[in-house]
Amino acid sequence: MTDSVRAFLRNVATGIKDSILGIGTISKLDARIQQKREEQRRRRASGALAQRRAQSEERKPDNDPKVASRIFQCCAWNGGVFWLSLFLFYRVFIPLLQTLTAKIIGDPSLHGSVWSWLEFILTSVFSALWVLPLFVLSKIVNAIWFQDIADLAFEVSGCKAQPFPSVSKIIADMLFNLLLQALFLIQGMIVSLFPIDAIGQMVSLLHMSLLYSLYCFEYRWFNHGIEMHQRLSNIERNWPYYFGFGLPMALLTALPSSYIISGCLFSILFPLFIISANEAKTPSKLYHFQLRLFSLVVLISNKLFHKTVHLQSSLTSSTSTERLSSPHTSPARQRPLPTQ
Repeated sequence: MTDSVRAFLRNVATGIKDSILGIGTISKLDARIQQKREEQRRRRASGALAQRRAQSEERKPDNDPKVASRIFQCCAWNGGVFWLSLFLFYRVFIPLLQTLTAKIIGDPSLHGSVWSWLEFILTSVFSALWVLPLFVLSKIVNAIWFQDIADLAFEVSGCKAQPFPSVSKIIADMLFNLLLQALFLIQGMIVSLFPIDAIGQMVSLLHMSLLYSLYCFEYRWFNHGIEMHQRLSNIERNWPYYFGFGLPMALLTALPSSYIISGCLFSILFPLFIISANEAKTPSKLYHFQLRLFSLVVLISNKLFHKTVHLQSSLTSSTSTERLSSPHTSPARQRPLPTQ
């Protein structure tokens, strides 16, 4: 029992250390990437013609994205544009307008009824015309920038990205991944409603920490060609380490009461932890027991995913049968379809 507790605390501390100290490599990452690319150019430049091409490439401006610039863009967009606009509207514009209308109307009771309607209309219009479109746009832009940062960080490792067998398998993996993560997030919200508040909050924090670790390590594991079931197995077999790794981000994003503000903070912090995950030295020794927190959501995801795929294949086969049995189809269309 004592050894288990010591191993737990040691792995949690190692996870926290890796998540925080890995951020410090950002300043050196671009230099390491540039050095790696120059070494690759020298290896390729063996002949005279290849050397001339290498020299001409060196003269060209380097337009490839850099880690520091991508992180700055994430911070500027999510913090400088999105978060700042929310702060100015709710903390500056709305209080000033409330004070101004109170002075104009004068009567407190009349101002209270007028202001309740005016505030509702203003916040609704602001949310519909600014917050919602910007939130959707941020999700798209952040996804592109996060992928760039992950690819650049993986480039330093010198490993070659392992491609998935087919495009359909990549799409299936992504869809299954999104479904599973959404269900696991719901599971974490449900356990937070446990009657004993302290236990509910601790178990919910464990869920969020493991989920954030999965987010961060997913880019690295995907480039290594590791499929979803193996990623979850990695998390569950070394859960104290991944709990510690995701703990700082889980605690920081839990501080704001607003979901939108929490999302902005997550988008600012997430690129930093992607780099930490890529630099992390995960423990090779497994923990004493496996924590199967993902088992229920994996079971539900499998049921839903297989039913959806089965329904889609049934609809496709029935449509194909109708086309084949139609008396007006051409002989070319009456040939049997190849089996998938």
